[in-house]
Amino acid sequence: MCGEDRFTNTDYSHRKAWVLERLALLDEVFTIELCAYAVMSNHYHLVVHLNPKKAEQLTDREVSERWAKLFTWPIMVGRYLAGKLTTDAEKQVAIDTIQQWRERLSDISWYMRCLNEHIARKANEEDQCKGRFWEGRFKSQAILDEAGLLACMAYVDLNPLRAGIVDTPEQSVDVSIHQRLQQYQQGNDSNERQTPPDPTDKDSSDTPKTPLLQAFFGNHHQDKPDGIPFSFADYLELVDWTGRAQRKDKRGSIPKDTPPILERLGLDAETFIAAIQKQNLSRGTVIGHPASRKRYAQTNARSRVYGPALAPPTG
Repeated sequence: MCGEDRFTNTDYSHRKAWVLERLALLDEVFTIELCAYAVMSNHYHLVVHLNPKKAEQLTDREVSERWAKLFTWPIMVGRYLAGKLTTDAEKQVAIDTIQQWRERLSDISWYMRCLNEHIARKANEEDQCKGRFWEGRFKSQAILDEAGLLACMAYVDLNPLRAGIVDTPEQSVDVSIHQRLQQYQQGNDSNERQTPPDPTDKDSSDTPKTPLLQAFFGNHHQDKPDGIPFSFADYLELVDWTGRAQRKDKRGSIPKDTPPILERLGLDAETFIAAIQKQNLSRGTVIGHPASRKRYAQTNARSRVYGPALAPPTG
């Protein structure tokens, strides 16, 4: 998809920029915020936050202007916004259309449709072919709590390391941790300690910058309901430790330098390492503490839900 075709020796790495450029545009349209991403040679991962409340707060014109970045307005909507409709029936049709757009702005299926269809069309045009580009429909899992969020973000940011493409997480490109590290080193977050640039870090000045949700707020979490109460330095420590702990030569034991972030989350180190492995993290439809899974099942009228265990059994 976005790598080197060993049969034709054709390099399609430039398509990774297509994905990032499209994500940047979708950020201007949808009220879906990107927490983490990894664009690999034959797949990609996204961790997103759905924000329907933000969509509800938009005016009809704001909703329509967002939608117009991707699609053409029907004539009736344009006339409605210009105040040129005269009958109540016409106005209601326009209002209903805009309301449908409003609901789609926080709809993950529409978000993925606008991403995947665009990439498929560009790839088929480049390859001068027709037909289906993606293997199948995307798979999504509900992230229920902070533990699940950190597990998913760490898994996504470690994808190039797990694939053997890089030796350390900070060497990754086309991955969200690379972008966050650049912002961190530039001192864009006043709450974080500034660090000098890493000389081993690859130059990605040509890589599109996709807006990322500011997820780490340290002790200021009470004022940021969409964030998590840990600093970016804590997260880096977790990613580095996870990258080391999952190496084959260390699978039999958990390192003594387990980051305190796991303790504050109430997570058992061995359980966390087991849960974040690919064969476990991708199971089921939800990710989170057992108590979070139970609440989710009750809220959605389900007898039970399935997902990786992020905490050891109690009792």
